[in-house]
Amino acid sequence: MSTQSPWTARTVAGAGVDLHCRDWAGAADARPVLLLHGLAGHAGEWDALAAALAPARRVVAVDQRGHGRSTRRPEDLGRDAYVADVLAVVDALGLERPLLVGQSLGGHTALLAAAAHPGRFAGVVLVEAAAGASPGAPAEIGAMLADWPVPFPERTAAVRFFGGGPLGEVWADGLERRGDGWWPRFDPEVMVAALAENAVRERWADWAGAAHCPALLLFGQHGIIAAADAERMLTLRPDAHAVSLPGAGHDVHLEHPAELHRLVAEFLHGLAA
Repeated sequence: MSTQSPWTARTVAGAGVDLHCRDWAGAADARPVLLLHGLAGHAGEWDALAAALAPARRVVAVDQRGHGRSTRRPEDLGRDAYVADVLAVVDALGLERPLLVGQSLGGHTALLAAAAHPGRFAGVVLVEAAAGASPGAPAEIGAMLADWPVPFPERTAAVRFFGGGPLGEVWADGLERRGDGWWPRFDPEVMVAALAENAVRERWADWAGAAHCPALLLFGQHGIIAAADAERMLTLRPDAHAVSLPGAGHDVHLEHPAELHRLVAEFLHGLAA
């Protein structure tokens, strides 16, 4: 007996890529939400938040280029390409001034999209994301991915490797089964290349220039955003609201889904007021 999926799979044509989306139906008169995962992630990371927000509103989660079921090896991995993908999804799916929610790399994409396209987004929620450069990130991520013992012989082995529990399950959901075991739905060299621009380019001016767009900043107490960067975000944008989640790491959306839903729902309510 099959269980009907709560979301509809959609494919949007971007610039040189196909973008896979999970589209959760919701009230047409409510503000939609567009969700962007982080590096090496996938749209399914947002299932808990999407299910909590829908059907009161439409929610769309995207596999960003190079990830998940979207085009695996895109020619362009620059930040502008990721921003263009956001606009492609918004236009193709008819999302009117959505709230952008992004974690890590997805949060960085959301920040840039809001800065480059005034008036297209009602607000942004940046989860463990900032505007500073990350010089060591490509090498660190490359080494981390090289340590993954792929292929995993079975899915349960992957769940254990990723820490077990709900977090391990979600990370394992990002794998695909092949003849010799379970592999990531991305190529490690693509992930490293996707960080090349972030490694050398700060985006503080973009962040300051997005002052027209209301912002909620969410940090994990044990996350990866340096305290100095978090403070600078608020210095440049004192209008932004920031919350540090006690006990949380970088994957705030997976570690504290209920608290994330509460904070996003409250932020949405403020936008509607």
